[in-house]
Amino acid sequence: MSRTKLPGHSHYQSFPEVSSRYPLIAPGDPPPFMTYNDHARAPVLLVADHASPFFPAALNQLGLADWVLERHVAWDIGSDQLARFLADELDAQAVLAGFSRLIVDPNRKLDDPSAFAEISDGIAIPGNLELDDEQKSLRVQSFFQPYHDAISARLDGIRTRVAAPAFISVHTCTPVFDRVVRPWHIGIMWDQDPRIPVPLMENLRRMDGICIGDNEPYSGRHPHDFTVDFHAERLGLPHVGIEVRQDLVSDDEGARKWAGILAAALRPVLADETLFRQLGEDLPASAAEGSATARAFP
Repeated sequence: MSRTKLPGHSHYQSFPEVSSRYPLIAPGDPPPFMTYNDHARAPVLLVADHASPFFPAALNQLGLADWVLERHVAWDIGSDQLARFLADELDAQAVLAGFSRLIVDPNRKLDDPSAFAEISDGIAIPGNLELDDEQKSLRVQSFFQPYHDAISARLDGIRTRVAAPAFISVHTCTPVFDRVVRPWHIGIMWDQDPRIPVPLMENLRRMDGICIGDNEPYSGRHPHDFTVDFHAERLGLPHVGIEVRQDLVSDDEGARKWAGILAAALRPVLADETLFRQLGEDLPASAAEGSATARAFP
């Protein structure tokens, strides 16, 4: 692993070395994942599935013009900085995807048609038309699998300290969708485990001037929420998905501000030591089992 210190941040970001394990990635290409604050003390893992708009040279941007990389179709704008600033605030580890979701969406099951989207937000993706199984497999091997393996490895490391690490998924959303203005500053995504989302929303609602969405603008009950479902919900880990409106975090100042707001609301929740337990008694408890199943993607 190589690493670098990013301006304005308190910790190092690390990158995996290029190797034959990633057949579509050459020197100078974006990595399949990045980790941040690898030696953090909090029993918390942050993940950002859509933290990068970049493509390896071998894929020629899937035939897309440069301007597409600046749109939500390619990535969650500001989610990279938001995740890193929140990791700084909480002294937590983070795993960030290093590739555009248009290559393969790491937050989808691989048998979901939207994992290799042919059209997204009304934009045709030429490089995704008529993909065969071999082409998909190379993308999974180069990007999807390494990203999820990195998440599993960090969770295994935290499990040496607590039974059930807290899992926080960071996303950003557009301020307008289908010509409808979204009023929410922060959306909280959750399904069956209320341990983090309910008190988090209560804390945020005590703050002046913040509009909170309870499973808005997206729902944690939707099957598209693969990363949380696979790494956290399935194993009974305390978890939450967070969506922040992109216009609030599109620059460093905004990302830092809203990371601070989220951290202030999360700290009292994460301070409860009883949080770090599995939700159900019949769920797998060992780190080894979690690591092995993390490689058996549907």
